[in-house]
Amino acid sequence: MSRDSSLAQPSVLAAPALLLMAVACGLCAGGNYFNQALLHSIALHFGVDDAAAGLSVTLAQVAYAVGLLFITPLGDKFERRRMAVVLMLLAGAGHAMVGWSSSFAMFMAGTLIAGLFSVASQVLVPMAAALAAPGHAGRNVGLVLSGLLVGILLSRSVAGGLSTLGGWNLVYQVTAITMVLMAVSISHLLPTSRHAQPMPYVQVLRSMGALLRTQPALRLRTTASALAFASVSVMFATMALVLSSAPLQLSDMQIGLVALAGVTGALIANVAGSWADQGKDRTLLRAGAVALLLSWLPLWWGQTSVAWFVVGVLVMDLGLQAINVTNQSSIASLLPEARSRMNAVYMTGYFAGASAGSALGVWAWNLAGWQGACSVGAGLAALAAVSVWRGVRWAKRQQRLNNMQTA
Repeated sequence: MSRDSSLAQPSVLAAPALLLMAVACGLCAGGNYFNQALLHSIALHFGVDDAAAGLSVTLAQVAYAVGLLFITPLGDKFERRRMAVVLMLLAGAGHAMVGWSSSFAMFMAGTLIAGLFSVASQVLVPMAAALAAPGHAGRNVGLVLSGLLVGILLSRSVAGGLSTLGGWNLVYQVTAITMVLMAVSISHLLPTSRHAQPMPYVQVLRSMGALLRTQPALRLRTTASALAFASVSVMFATMALVLSSAPLQLSDMQIGLVALAGVTGALIANVAGSWADQGKDRTLLRAGAVALLLSWLPLWWGQTSVAWFVVGVLVMDLGLQAINVTNQSSIASLLPEARSRMNAVYMTGYFAGASAGSALGVWAWNLAGWQGACSVGAGLAALAAVSVWRGVRWAKRQQRLNNMQTA
């Protein structure tokens, strides 16, 4: 298939190709979350304290945010399929470093490399929108993001299970090999996708600042999602610490199974994408903000009850995905000619929020334990809710102005 024909036929991305992209996104994104269920085992293996091991969570997310800012915009310059393949191979190399690390420094270096290049997932997301049939961009993005979300959520359970079978590093070794196999599959099975007018790299980076200045919807949606993910990251950065401590004292595998409760959030992804196509995103945004805020109450009780912790994780992830998928689907449709750059700005803010949340979570844990972490997480959720409501009000106002101008 030629490059021109791939651009001329937006419906060329069939269901099997979308499924492959969803699995690839899940593998790339999920690899950054293995350590969250393994922090205690990692600390014991390298002889460091829990706080030092917890820094690997922040490092992975900071590296991912840097990759989003400086690498994913290249999707508006280079051919996207080839770019995704190269990034996945480099991420696989990072996982190999972690899986066979002989020191804590090597472990952290591999974590950084894997996080930086796992942004292959965010090359595939705008690619799914670019190759969608008219009116189906939200559906395509929702389906691919479902795979990404399932990968993130399953990652902790898979990491815990493989840790029980062969040690904490087995999951990284398996992922390194799987990354290579997935990259080969993508190179053979996906169509090509290229921006109609490739831009020089410097111009790509400069234009991102211009997009942030000139697109209020991009700023509002990015801020709301960043605060929401920061709130969730407080929980995930400290989850293994509280669940492995008295009185619960869960194993790595049990901690991974608790995190699996959030997989229901992936069910929201397709709904959110479809609702975004139908213009029903405001209702889902409000519901997501309320769910995120309320989730911290059962999580507070979860320090002494696995059942309450599971309820909290379930409600929290439903809330986060309602906000994120709705916002990202909308971002993908704002300026079709700048999809990769718009997505890069949004996702950079999103994971910058996650990095800040992880750091705040570890700080709050060291300062006041689980109660401190819950207090910080709930505060961030409240800020996210305020931001969501501001964005909804702004969208309503813009819609009224547009209606008046067209009347």
